[in-house]
Amino acid sequence: MAEAQLSGRADNPAACPDCDPVSRRQFVRTVGAGLLAASTPIFGRSAAAADGAAKVGPSPSALAETAVARFYKTLSPEQRKLVCFPFDHPLRSVVKNNWEIVKPKIDDMKAEQQALCREIMKNLCSEDGYERFMKQMEDDDGGLESYHVAVFGEPGTDKPFEWVLTGRHDTLRADGNSVEGVAFGGPIFYGHAADGHDNEDPKHTNNVWWYQGEQANKIFQTLDEKQRAQSLVAKAERDEPKTIQLKGTLLPQTGLDISGLDGQQKAMVRDLLEMMLRPFRAPDAAEVRECLDLNGGVDKLRLTFFKEGDIGNDGVWDIWKLEGPAFSWFFRGSPHVHTWLNVARKA
Repeated sequence: MAEAQLSGRADNPAACPDCDPVSRRQFVRTVGAGLLAASTPIFGRSAAAADGAAKVGPSPSALAETAVARFYKTLSPEQRKLVCFPFDHPLRSVVKNNWEIVKPKIDDMKAEQQALCREIMKNLCSEDGYERFMKQMEDDDGGLESYHVAVFGEPGTDKPFEWVLTGRHDTLRADGNSVEGVAFGGPIFYGHAADGHDNEDPKHTNNVWWYQGEQANKIFQTLDEKQRAQSLVAKAERDEPKTIQLKGTLLPQTGLDISGLDGQQKAMVRDLLEMMLRPFRAPDAAEVRECLDLNGGVDKLRLTFFKEGDIGNDGVWDIWKLEGPAFSWFFRGSPHVHTWLNVARKA
C-alpha cells in the first residue's frame, strides 16, 4: 500500500512529504538525488585487495550470499531483464526511504524465488532483527512480498555482486564484501510507522526501532547543563540521503564531543552503538566496529539532538544524530521513525 493509504495522508499531504513511493522510471531520471558516490567507494574486491585491505565483513560464502546466488540462478531470461543490472550500475549505490528499485514485487515472483528472498532477508539479520523487520514490513506495506529486489553483478562467481531490497522504510543490501571497506555494502535505510500510524504518539508505542531512541535519550539525561547546551540544536537536518554523506576531516564541530564524556557516559554511547547493530548479522556488525576503530573509535564521534520534531513537546528528543569522520547515523523519529546509516573505512 502507498504511504497515503496507510496513514491517511490524502487529508494531510504535509505529514510526511518524503515518504511517497518513487517508480524506477521516475527514479532513474533523478538518480543523483539519492546517490552517495561522493562518500561511498564503488569498487570491487580486486581493487580493495590490491590496496591490502583486510576482509572483515560477510563473505561470498555467507548464508545470505549463497542464497543470493541460488536466487540468481532461478531467474528466467525475462526476469533478468527486469531485475538484474551490471555491478557498476548507479542504482546499486542509491538509498531512499521509500522507492521501487525495480517494478516487480517479490509477490510477482515464483514461490521458490519468494522463499529465497525471505531466506536472504532472514540471514541478513539477527534473530531479533528479523522479527523486527518482519513486523515493520507488515505494518508499512503488508509484508515482505510487497517489497522489491534487484541483483547487480554475477552472484555465485568470483565477480562482485550485490542484492538490494527496497520498499517503504527499507533499503538493505547483501554483497559478500564486494564493496570492500564499506559496511552493509553501502548506505542503508530502515524505519517504521508503528501499526501503520503516520503520526506516532510521544512514546512511539509498538515502534520496533524506538528502543534505540530511548537509549540515546538516556545519554542526554546524564548530561550537565553545559553539555546539554552543546548537544542540542534547534533545527533538524533534512530527511534525505545527503544527511549521511561522510565528512572526514570536514566533520562540523557541532553537537557533543564524545571524547569529553566520562567513562560511564562513553559506555552508554557504546551501548547505543551495540543497540544499533543488534538487528543485523554478526559479519556486518563486525565490519561497522572495524570501520569505527580505524577512525578513532567512539572518541571521534559527536552526538547531536534536535529540538525540532519533539513529539508531545516532552523534552524526549525524537530526532538525533551520531556522526564521526566515516560514520553517520541519523535517527529521525518524527512523525515516525526514519533512520539513515552510512559507515566506511574512509570518508
